[in-house]
Amino acid sequence: MYDYHSHTFFSDDSSTPLKNMVEASIRLGIKELAITDHYDPDYPDKCFPFDLDFTLYHKALLEAEKEYSKKIKVIKGIEIGIQHGETNKKCCQAASDFPYDFIIGSFHCCCGHDLYKEYFAERSDEEGVREFYDYVYDGICDFNDFDVLGHINVIDRYVNKIPEYSQYMFKIEQILTKLISLGKGIEVNTSSFRYGLGERTTPSKEILTLYRTLGGEIITIGSDAHQEKHLCYKYKEAVEILSSHGFKYLTTFENRVPKQIKI
Repeated sequence: MYDYHSHTFFSDDSSTPLKNMVEASIRLGIKELAITDHYDPDYPDKCFPFDLDFTLYHKALLEAEKEYSKKIKVIKGIEIGIQHGETNKKCCQAASDFPYDFIIGSFHCCCGHDLYKEYFAERSDEEGVREFYDYVYDGICDFNDFDVLGHINVIDRYVNKIPEYSQYMFKIEQILTKLISLGKGIEVNTSSFRYGLGERTTPSKEILTLYRTLGGEIITIGSDAHQEKHLCYKYKEAVEILSSHGFKYLTTFENRVPKQIKI
């Protein structure tokens, strides 16, 4: 098992010590665990700034990598929250300041609003989803120093009712085409099962089909765990989803270099 999305108490929304996450992964038989704590510069909710103490975080990653090297491969990672404008300078700086093995680029905000609380207060579901995918496309054109785009359809968590997606697939195709041209990938984020999205997986089946049709090959599996109990959550189901869509490999990373692992 390879879990390429997890959070520890270095993220503002987790209270789990990094050591606990690694040791729980060892007990579960996980071969590689990517620690990808949040750095979301200029996040609008001041109660959750999603800043990182980089000095302590980098030290902890290096120590864990060394301490547990004979039991598990600890992947030194980070999840960077992308926003437009001046925020991208901070994203670029963070991505280049440490020899990470793996970087997730994610969108937790759109147009200056956090998706969780504010965004849909001013928009209909249809308008919000359309604007979100426009924002994502423009965002990855401006900042793409990451390895996979995190939870591509994360917006589905926050709508009141998921709208008909045929009207957005052209923009999603542009996003996927751009990622592939840049040598970037996407992830299967199994937190969609925890959020009760049912058949609306992350990515959705139509997005995953499109990615495969376009020639996309770089794809990771991540639980987005913030607690030990969610590590590799629904991993078997994620593998089955990939296999059913014709993927024969999943991707791991070291020193930002992808490696294909046969499913």
